[in-house]
Amino acid sequence: MGKRHGHGHGHGHGHGHADVVDSALTTSARGMRALWISFAGLTVTAVAQLAVVALSGSVALLGDTLHNFADALTAVPLAVAFVLGRRAATRRFTHGLGRCEDLAGLVILSVMFASAVLAAWTAIDRLLHPRDMHALGWVAAAGLAGFVGNELVARYRITVGRQIGSAALVADGLHARTDGFTSLAVLLAAGGSWLGWRWADPAVGLLITVAILTVLWSAAKEVFARMLDAVDPELVTLAENTLAATPGVRGVDVVRLRWVGHNLVAESEVDVEPTLTLAQAHTIAHEAEHRLIHAVPRLTQALIHAHPSAHHA
Repeated sequence: MGKRHGHGHGHGHGHGHADVVDSALTTSARGMRALWISFAGLTVTAVAQLAVVALSGSVALLGDTLHNFADALTAVPLAVAFVLGRRAATRRFTHGLGRCEDLAGLVILSVMFASAVLAAWTAIDRLLHPRDMHALGWVAAAGLAGFVGNELVARYRITVGRQIGSAALVADGLHARTDGFTSLAVLLAAGGSWLGWRWADPAVGLLITVAILTVLWSAAKEVFARMLDAVDPELVTLAENTLAATPGVRGVDVVRLRWVGHNLVAESEVDVEPTLTLAQAHTIAHEAEHRLIHAVPRLTQALIHAHPSAHHA
């Protein structure tokens, strides 16, 4: 009875393996769609801003334009991660390549940090070497367009990322939001220049750098927590309650959840009546696995170990 019973959902039991696979592919497809839609939107915004940079000579707007191009390009590592995540598991990568999303998250964090450094460097340079802006109205309009475009992209990426369980896509959305703050700084800087406050642009730029670093810290906590297999404790409670409610389960000893890409996998040890046959214990474990996969969002695989309640194997 101490033998582990591995239950990949529907392995010969006829309930929904295809549904789980289809769900995993659907989430990847949604992630890819979110990436390319936001990529197109940010690229159009950045190209329009670049035209205004050439007209105005605004260093602040140039920095914002570079941020937007960098934000658009973060779609590349995430797209690669989503494509790799679709590959089937092998004898070398037995869980597949879903955790490439964690690596993509690190790339995104690096880009966010580089954006913060660029914003700070630009602001300090403008403090030391003040420069006049031209075409202030166009600069303000470009800054406002950058803010709106980045905020729309940020909300879209964050919403889809949370729905499909992708920490990397959420981090990318937070990155877009930081670039929106930078665009808003351009708007404020243009207003300050119009009033004759040459210091306004770099001063606001430094404040925005602090804001970027704050969002970077929040995104880093999410990405690194995912890399360390952190999960929402409420999901663990839900899994424990679901297993405990399974007929034949007398107790739940261990529940472990972890993310592989944007899908969850689970392991658990449950107590069953010690007089049961191996086949009966298998049936209970299989039913527990079935209930668990249908109860816990984004859970695609579970491994249940049933052992006699009188003693542990």
